[in-house]
Amino acid sequence: MLAPEPVPSSAAAAAPAGAADDRSQAPQPAPLAPGARFFPSLAAVYRAQLSRARVARIPLLFVATFQSVGIMILMRGVVDGGSEARAVVAGSSVLVVAFVALNLLAQYFGQLRAGGGLDHYATLPVPPASVVLGAAAAYASFTLPGTLVTAVVGCLLFGLPMSGLWILAAVVPLAGAALAGLGAALGLLAPRQELATLAGQLGMSAALLLGVLPPERMPDVIVWARDLLPSTYGVEAFARTFAPRPDWAAVALDLGVCGAVGVLSLALATWAYRRAAVR
Repeated sequence: MLAPEPVPSSAAAAAPAGAADDRSQAPQPAPLAPGARFFPSLAAVYRAQLSRARVARIPLLFVATFQSVGIMILMRGVVDGGSEARAVVAGSSVLVVAFVALNLLAQYFGQLRAGGGLDHYATLPVPPASVVLGAAAAYASFTLPGTLVTAVVGCLLFGLPMSGLWILAAVVPLAGAALAGLGAALGLLAPRQELATLAGQLGMSAALLLGVLPPERMPDVIVWARDLLPSTYGVEAFARTFAPRPDWAAVALDLGVCGAVGVLSLALATWAYRRAAVR
């Protein structure tokens, strides 16, 4: 009985080699593109939001400035001067920031969430923080002219010096960051667009009542609530510059607190954006 003829070793070796060639010729998945960096994404979102809001927000900025000037004219009949006049002028100036950065931004993000606009940003390879910061910076950029006009008119009405108006270059971005972060968080966390609008209106009303009225005439409970408002520290820093000898250490401390609150509020807004984008 003859034994079966063994398979040649060359044929056994040829099969694995052919399979390896087939695997090497199979299409490989293309590598993903690197994610966008934070600062270029922030600049792109800022330019897009600035060009979008330039036409629509200028009339509203005029309304905010006119509203603050009207409040100062009204308060001129009951406030003569001193620390109360400083509080009125500083609070009315920062109120322009609250109207735009808090009220309008809460409405914008509430509308963006209700209309599905967050889906557009969620598909872009940009960090969530750049979307929030870019929109907040664009809205806060509109507040500087109105704040400056309000401060100049207030100084003329109450006879206050204008030598400290340069501090607005620090007050506006810091208070704007704090209020914009709060406004964005309110708009993103509100379950309905109407509630986002209501929250923005209530926040601006709180900035009006707690920031413009002199704290010396308020009860202790209202003063404590005033300390919880992010814009209060910007108001205090600006009001201190009207003194004959400003306490610059206290001004720097108030600005530092305002900046810290701004970082926390923007971090809250970023978390709210991530939460709203994945739902």
